Amino acid sequence: MAKSRQAENWLGAKVPSRVVDGGSPAGVVSNGERRLEISSGVESIMSNRRYDYSPIIRRPRIEWPDHGRIALWVAPNIEYFHYEMPIRGSGSNHTPDVPGYTLRDYGSRVGVFRIMDVLDKYAIRASVLLNAEVCEQHPPIIDEGNKRKWEWLGHGMTNSVSMLDYKPEEERSIIHNVKEIITKSTGKAPKGWLGPGLGETADTPDHLAAEGFEYVCDWGNDEQPTPMRVKSGRMIVVPYELGVNDIRVFIRETHTPEEYYRMVCDHFDTLYKDSESGGRVLCLPLHPFVIGMPFRIKYLDKALDYMCSHEGVWRTTSGEIAEWYYKKYYKDPGRFEE
Repeated sequence: MAKSRQAENWLGAKVPSRVVDGGSPAGVVSNGERRLEISSGVESIMSNRRYDYSPIIRRPRIEWPDHGRIALWVAPNIEYFHYEMPIRGSGSNHTPDVPGYTLRDYGSRVGVFRIMDVLDKYAIRASVLLNAEVCEQHPPIIDEGNKRKWEWLGHGMTNSVSMLDYKPEEERSIIHNVKEIITKSTGKAPKGWLGPGLGETADTPDHLAAEGFEYVCDWGNDEQPTPMRVKSGRMIVVPYELGVNDIRVFIRETHTPEEYYRMVCDHFDTLYKDSESGGRVLCLPLHPFVIGMPFRIKYLDKALDYMCSHEGVWRTTSGEIAEWYYKKYYKDPGRFEE
């Protein structure tokens, strides 16, 4: 029989998983592929049918505008947390979680504006992963972002609720509401999506495409965009970054600001070298309550200064990356069939 246990997602938050007899997580086998438990007790291998395997060494060369080598997009996660709910990833399950809540509130009150100042210095337009509830709760952030012509992506309603927490019949309407709220508040419909905690259900890509979204960032599978199969519309993955994500570097792995700076530069150096054979995407995810702290912010400044000092770095947005890829390189992978 299967039993439940708690596992950790990439942020360190506890999430439920199922375990088959013998202690192995249900849905996982030793070679990393997923498996399906069926009533007869026989297990069959399940492949990912959303996109095909495509090794980067066997693809046509990609080149960004003006012979660019690196498409650099900076991705602040601007989020709203509910005071009366547990804070995911804070290490505490009680409410109210005053330290966890107020740290994140600090990001919305102070840290995000430090990020704005640094990005202004390098003429970088942010691509914001936006909880829709920020639009009502913290409208000055939207005003300041619009002044800078920032791009806005859907990021659920609130980071207090994952897409995995909704009933299946609710998910499409939640995505629709997120789109409508952001469109009304910012003046432009979002085309991109990143789920809270990168959470998706098996149906999320199809719901997104049906609502007019054209790219998703939850799938950290590559350094170039990936065409994805959906039931209607079209969809690609625009690479998001987990390795040099500030919340992982500082909160989960407890690196110092100096180490963060070195990691970002080393990450860039490798991609820059590899881009001799074809353009790469470098996403720099940020969280205002993390990188916006006074003792960390200058290391973001230093990292951007280093990357932007190189030739062939296209300072862009996730939406511009998607638009360029669709125009120059996209090939329809066909429809997703269950």
